[in-house]
Amino acid sequence: MSSRLQGLSPAAARHVVAAAQALDAGRADAAGQYLAAALAAHPQHPEVLRLQAGWLSLRGQHAAAVEAMQRALAQRRQDPLYHNTLGSVLAAAGEFDRAVAALRRACELQPGLAIAWYNLGVMLIRCVRHDAAADALRRAVALAPDNALARTQLADMLRVGDRVEEAEREYRRVLAERPWTGMAWWGLADLKTLRFSADDVRGMQQALQDPRASDDDRIATGFALAKACDDEGRCADALAALQQAHALARRRQTWDASAHAAMVDAIQAAFAPPPAPAADAALGREVVFIAGLPRSGTTLVEQILASHSAVEGAGELPDLPLVLAEESHRRGKPYPQWAAEATPVDWERLGRRYLERTAHWRRRRAIFTDKLPNNWLHVGAIRAMLPAARIVCCRRDPLETCFSCYRQHLANNEYARTFADLAAYWRDYDRSVSHWSALHPSHVHVHGYEALLEDPAARIRALLDFCGLPFEEACLHFHRTRRDVRSPSATQVRQPLRRDTARAPRYGALLDPLRSALGMPPAPG
Repeated sequence: MSSRLQGLSPAAARHVVAAAQALDAGRADAAGQYLAAALAAHPQHPEVLRLQAGWLSLRGQHAAAVEAMQRALAQRRQDPLYHNTLGSVLAAAGEFDRAVAALRRACELQPGLAIAWYNLGVMLIRCVRHDAAADALRRAVALAPDNALARTQLADMLRVGDRVEEAEREYRRVLAERPWTGMAWWGLADLKTLRFSADDVRGMQQALQDPRASDDDRIATGFALAKACDDEGRCADALAALQQAHALARRRQTWDASAHAAMVDAIQAAFAPPPAPAADAALGREVVFIAGLPRSGTTLVEQILASHSAVEGAGELPDLPLVLAEESHRRGKPYPQWAAEATPVDWERLGRRYLERTAHWRRRRAIFTDKLPNNWLHVGAIRAMLPAARIVCCRRDPLETCFSCYRQHLANNEYARTFADLAAYWRDYDRSVSHWSALHPSHVHVHGYEALLEDPAARIRALLDFCGLPFEEACLHFHRTRRDVRSPSATQVRQPLRRDTARAPRYGALLDPLRSALGMPPAPG
């Protein structure tokens, strides 16, 4: 393999190396400065384009990142690192199938490329293919035993499988060797039942100052430190740690609340009036979609349903948005612009494509759940593609929901960085759910978290009735159901319902800026 720097001037080569180091550290601003100089001198050089793709992806400019990487790869088609980078930018753009293919190609071209195996493992996790993901991550660790991120991902999988003590031991082994590894600190925090010690807090404070830590490390560690402060009742310190972590993340990319609101409007308009659905009215009877904001109770609803003998809890499946993206690619125009042109035959084809992609989840049981939270955006498409599908939209107190999102380290959820953006995102969800439930009352069920706490038996019976399921006692005792749960609520849904989950009252007036953004009165004096 020829040198990737071949053809660059000495000065440009130095800029490219510096840009690569900045990208590895997650420092988009510094990488951009170095890249600007290299691009000015060598705008079509493949290595410059590869790093530009990584930088654009980090900034959230996904289409431009993929285009730049494709131009780079056209010049070095047998370079495994280029396929690896293509896989990474495709993953960030939400094109999971193409990302997996690119990463597999990287592993084929260079079986010893540990980073490609690691990225493949992460991508397979996102595709809910846990066995294959574990195999890829173990390959990454075997090739690079000091790969802290791969070891942390394996520990995450132990947590998913309810092997909490083993997960904690693995997180701590990583930290013993690399104490600045942010995702290991966050992994411990995300166990929920663990209380950090004073030594842990000092370790996190030192990790934040460690020059070896990347921005990603500092962001994750900041969230973990906030959890430790919260456990100790130091609410102001917890908020300060969260604000610092979010501010660091916002240096890369910011959330455009007005653009998101416009997208929600466009989707609603595209399905008003509702298009003629697939001709097969029974299509989709196999699936229950569970949607909502993160931290609003979606995992709990899935755990309740997955405790039923007829239901498989599949988790956060990427398949619905991927099917819509496939159709957008086929038509050459973005969703939802083509929705008005789709015929009942088109919708049936898309519905059957979704069922084909998710057939794995019906091998053991007749019904499966799809708990991808953002599917609330696609209720109109679901109704057209899968007329018999049931859609559960979860609601929780807006202050608690938004604050819980703010406290949780959620990858790629850029709306959670500020109280103003969180409130705007919640309003988009609120009006969307109101719209779809009014338009499709027999197929969209609004499930309230607080109502569940108030009368669990009645609300669980109502949920089962909506899903066309006979009552089973096991659904009342959902915490006894043993299954993999890959969400921040994994530990909580393995416990009986608790009424003490509200966090906002403890913070009092400290959360008045969030209350104001949500149009709520200040905390009682």
